[in-house]
Amino acid sequence: MATTCDYCHGRKGKRSCPALNGLICSTCCGENRLTKIACPADCPYLEAGTDYQRQRVGELFRQDRRRVYREILEIGGEKAAGLFNLIEIVCFSYFHNKPSGLDGEVVAALEFIRRLLSPIHFPAPTVPAFSQYLHKEFKAFLEKEKVDLEQAQQVVDLALTLVKEFSGTGLRSNRFLTGLIGCLTMDHPDVVAHLKTQETDQPRIVLAGEGEIAGAAKEQAQREKSRIVIPGAPAPAHDHEHHGHKH
Repeated sequence: MATTCDYCHGRKGKRSCPALNGLICSTCCGENRLTKIACPADCPYLEAGTDYQRQRVGELFRQDRRRVYREILEIGGEKAAGLFNLIEIVCFSYFHNKPSGLDGEVVAALEFIRRLLSPIHFPAPTVPAFSQYLHKEFKAFLEKEKVDLEQAQQVVDLALTLVKEFSGTGLRSNRFLTGLIGCLTMDHPDVVAHLKTQETDQPRIVLAGEGEIAGAAKEQAQREKSRIVIPGAPAPAHDHEHHGHKH
C-alpha cells in the first residue's frame, strides 16, 4: 500500500513527521519545517542545517517583532523597548547554544515574572533555571532604569503573547527561540558577537551596577527605535527597513 505525504498529498512520504503524526516527503519537510509546520524541538530532521533554519524562521519572526516594538514604544518609549530587548537578549544568551531549549521554558519564565509583578502572588515551590536567570536580569534592569511597574507588566504581557502565538500549539516547540536567534544574528551581529563572548554554563547574576546585558539591551533598544516608524509620527532620518545591514 502506497503511503503519500500527509502535507502535500502527492509525493511519497518517507520520513516520520511527529508534527503531522504521519509521513512526510523530504521536499515538504525541507521547505516547510518550522515555517509552516510546528516541528517539535527533538525532531531529528531539525538538527542538520540549524543555521539555515534559524535564518528562514528569523525572517518570518522579524515582522512580528517589528509589530511588537511599535506597540511597546507607544506604551513606554525607550525604557519599555529596553525591557523587551532585555528579554530578547537574555533568551539569546541562554539558549543560542542549547538546541534542546524549548519555547515553553520562555513562557514559564515570563509567567513567573508576571506573577511577581502582580500585587498578589504566591511563591512557586520550584523555579526552573531559566526563570531564575531571566528574573535576576529583569529585576536588575527595573531597578537601574526605574521602569514603571505597570509598563513592565504590559511589556511582559506583550512578550508572552508574541512567544505563544509564534511558537504555535506544539508542546515541544522551539519555533520562537529559532526565530529570535536567527533574527538577532542577522540584524544585530555586533550584539550577538558580544553576547557569545559572555558564555557561561551557569546563569550569570547581573547586579544593577554591572549592566552588561542591561547595557546591551538599552543600546539595541535605541537602534530599534531609530528603525521603527510609529503610526502618526514623522519617519526618522535613518533607513529603518534594512534590518539585515549593520549600521
